[in-house]
Formats: sequence, C-alpha cells, structure tokens
Amino acid sequence: AEPLYKEALEIRKQQLGEEHSDVAASLNNLARLYVDQGKYSEAEVLHKETLRIQRRHLGHEHPNVATSLNNLAIVYNLQGKYAEAEPLYKKALEIQRQHLGDELPELAASLSNLATMYAEQGKYAETEPLLLEALKIRKQRLGDEHPDVASSLSSLATMYAEQGKFAAAEPLLHQALGIQRQQLGDEHPDVATTLNNLASLYFDQGKYAESEPFHMGALKIRR
Repeated sequence: AEPLYKEALEIRKQQLGEEHSDVAASLNNLARLYVDQGKYSEAEVLHKETLRIQRRHLGHEHPNVATSLNNLAIVYNLQGKYAEAEPLYKKALEIQRQHLGDELPELAASLSNLATMYAEQGKYAETEPLLLEALKIRKQRLGDEHPDVASSLSSLATMYAEQGKFAAAEPLLHQALGIQRQQLGDEHPDVATTLNNLASLYFDQGKYAESEPFHMGALKIRR
C-alpha cells in the first residue's frame, strides 16, 4: 500500500501544487498507514504538514482542522507524549463544539480519545465525565444498540475495572457484549475482545469458574 500512497501523493503534488487540499488528503492517508505500521515519527511529520495546509486553506477553526488535530494528537498519545497530545485534543473538541454542536458522533470520538489518554495516565476523575458524555451522545444520535455505543460501554467498564470497581464494570461489559453479538455477529473480533475483558474481570476477582468460559469463547473466535 505504501508505494501506491506515495505515488498518489507525488502525482497530486505535480498536478495541483504542494499546497492543494487534495495533497493534504494524500498526506493524511500516508500518515494513517504509517500509524498502522507503528512508524510514528514518519506519521507525525505528515500529520503536521496536513494540518499546516488545512489551516492555510480553511482557517484555524474548521471542522477538518479539528480532525487533523485529533490525528496528530493520537500519534503523540501512542508515543506516550501526553503533554503534546492534550492541548491538541482539547483544541479539536473546542472547534467541534463550536461548529458541529454538542451531539454529533464526531464529538463523541474526540471525547473518547481524550478520555483514553487520561485513563492511560490513571487520571480517572478526568476520564469518567468524558466517557459518560460520549456514551450519552452516541445513544442519542445512533440509538442504544449501535456498535459505537458498545464501544463506549466497554471503555467505561475498563476504566471502572482498572479502579477495582468490578460491580460497576460487569453489567456494562455484558451490555456491550449483547449489542456486539446482535449487531456484529458472534464471531466478530470485537466480540472476542469483550469476552476476553469479561474473562479478565472475573479472573481478577478470583472467580475462575466464571472466567473460563469467556476466555475459551474468545480463544475460539481468534483461532
């Protein structure tokens, strides 16, 4: 895939000029590929260039700029550069609230990204309200049975489990599992992940008999 992305980038640069918005799109595509490959330094350079071009064409407050800020923040987050990631996440949220409103799925994704960063640092007091807001938005906009709602439920459950709040985490994971099985099918990778999370939840409480069938269910899907 990388040679094709690079070729598309060079063609667009030659035909449209290095500052064209389509060049920014190609830069973003290549950057996302590098993220998937774990090439974070290369991705960081490309996301910065994408952001610079978009700001020049669209201004600093455009929703597409918010998306680029999020993408760059994710790259910093993956490298543990939380001090660099946090202001970008917050600026993206500010732009989205101003231009998209408080109830769009894009805002929920940004809230979840910032919450994940806080959770990785053990800042659960900051994490919880962000995850709850993301869950509320997704339920309102997508319905109670959407896979993205299941994702929010799982994130909340993980946060509670990390704090030892197993009673709070358990029903959320079961609810997420029910949604995923209904919407995605019993063999979906997300189902395996939630089964594994439930297995870990019970194992950490010493409930080995309850843990085993969830563990075996996850293994069966992943084979």
